[in-house]
Amino acid sequence: MAIVLFDGICNLCNGAVRFIIARDPAAHFTFAALQSPQGAAALARFGRDARGLDSIVLIDGDNIYERSDATLRIAAELRAPWGLARALLALPLALRDGVYTWVARHRYEVFGKRDVCALPDGDFAERFLT
Repeated sequence: MAIVLFDGICNLCNGAVRFIIARDPAAHFTFAALQSPQGAAALARFGRDARGLDSIVLIDGDNIYERSDATLRIAAELRAPWGLARALLALPLALRDGVYTWVARHRYEVFGKRDVCALPDGDFAERFLT
């Protein structure tokens, strides 16, 4: 089982979590907000700190992925056609992360943010680390 760490106050990020859950019927992914104690503990295992982190993070076994690597590896595990996104990993990292960084920089302006982390929906609460 892999862990997806996301910005809990970001509307785009919360929407992405709902998107993943809807396309991950095998429940391969669990989730935690970067701002949560569970998110901090997961990052600490890799000597990382959530402060200043503006990226989605995927922890899969002993591997940690950020930015476009995380996004594309998550998509690759989702049901068709999203698995085809794995092919985009062949693009240069600088290009992929450039696009990712631009979206991340403008996500609050475009999609807004919440004052507090959203609580998981009752149907999917078991998919969130507590």
